[in-house]
Amino acid sequence: MDYERIVFAIIAHAGNARSLCFDALKFAKEGLFDRAYQNIAQAKEELLQAHNIQSDLLHKEAAGEKHDFGLLMVHAQDHLMCAMLAKDLVEEFMDMYRAMNDKSRNS
Repeated sequence: MDYERIVFAIIAHAGNARSLCFDALKFAKEGLFDRAYQNIAQAKEELLQAHNIQSDLLHKEAAGEKHDFGLLMVHAQDHLMCAMLAKDLVEEFMDMYRAMNDKSRNS
């Protein structure tokens, strides 16, 4: 796969993960926790794919294969970092929504 396709694959997987996370947050807010956790699981898969692509690039660079890292790669890394942060924060919010839901049912 050529370098630009690799970079765009990271962006695509990170974007998919971020969208899945925010959909999960919406489901959790509505009390649809099974759907929320399914979305988070899918987001984790997307992040894993992006991470694997990134790791492959790192291994190749360590082995001497060099690429010019321009703005496009910076953009891809930004997308990946934001998606990872979104997943972590959404999981925390989901836990809060679940606790609030459980508390209101037990009251």
